[in-house]
Amino acid sequence: MRKALSVGRKEVRQILRDRRTLLILLFVPAFFLLLYGYALNWDIRDVRLAVDDRDRSAESRALVSAFVNSGYFQLVATVERASDTSRLMDRNDVRAVLVIPVGYARDLRAGRSVPVQVLLNGDNANTATTVMSYAQTIILSESARYRAAAGGFPPAIRAEPRVWYNPQLRSTLFLVPGLIAYIVMITAVVSTALSIVREKERGTMEQVRMAPLDAASFVIGKTIPYFVISFVSVLAILFVAMLLFDLPVRGSWLLLLFTIALFLVGALGLGLFVSSVAENQQVAFQIALLASFLPTLMLSGFIFPIASMPAALRAITVIVPARYFLVALRGILLKGVGLEIVWPQLAALGVYSSVTLLLASVRLRRQWA
Repeated sequence: MRKALSVGRKEVRQILRDRRTLLILLFVPAFFLLLYGYALNWDIRDVRLAVDDRDRSAESRALVSAFVNSGYFQLVATVERASDTSRLMDRNDVRAVLVIPVGYARDLRAGRSVPVQVLLNGDNANTATTVMSYAQTIILSESARYRAAAGGFPPAIRAEPRVWYNPQLRSTLFLVPGLIAYIVMITAVVSTALSIVREKERGTMEQVRMAPLDAASFVIGKTIPYFVISFVSVLAILFVAMLLFDLPVRGSWLLLLFTIALFLVGALGLGLFVSSVAENQQVAFQIALLASFLPTLMLSGFIFPIASMPAALRAITVIVPARYFLVALRGILLKGVGLEIVWPQLAALGVYSSVTLLLASVRLRRQWA
């Protein structure tokens, strides 16, 4: 351990001399969180709506007002002719068209069921599904209001949704944990991937090889400074997310910090392994991005649900550490779960961290032999 600490002190002095790298490691992650936290948002607001009101009654205007006042729709056009609908859709001027039939008010007053058509621009299936859900909810709400006013009986089947953990369905609470994993994985892997390669390019690796130092001590010593910097960076990201995005921490802080530490060790170990394989910083940077960026973004469940992936891809996600980190992180932050729930994810992260550090040590030992 004394040898590892000596390497760690040397690495700290080297990091402090490289002020630009230090600033990148500390402030770029928080900047990415701000950028992506505001830019990536799956809450659909201000949906461009056109109205084809063929009844032009007080009741039809009330339905249009319900759509506009919901906060989800923005009335941008009025359809006068049937050809207007195709033109608005083709030009992407609107994403939805509300068609109110002739006799809408008359049928409502008579207590008859009235069909109301909602036309959707389906070029984005996810958006269309969400917009249809909004429209159905508004229409059902209006239907219930008229039934109550007429003194009628409520429907035999009544839906009363309840949402756990995120009652407002805020996409920020889903995105921020994924962004934390994404940002931390990239910064930790890239920073350590360049460390050993830098030693090779500067010619100091030969001096290290001549020192009374084994590969394991060298790897641990290289990991310690970047672990401390990355850990401080993660804490900064957490506090920024709590301050700006109201990210809750419903679980144990101790368990949260331990989970982050395990994930960081694995990411740093992967960076060191990449650094031991590459011969220059350019190659190390490219390999580090491929090994961290794509799996964390595409195969961790951050954006695309793992259950919806083909079997081959689901098998590949088993070796993606961000998959386990996201499950544990969201459980601790949003659900307040304890160790009895997330221990399988922590065990997987522990195995991953041990394997990456072992591979880096073995690779360096072979190079020194």
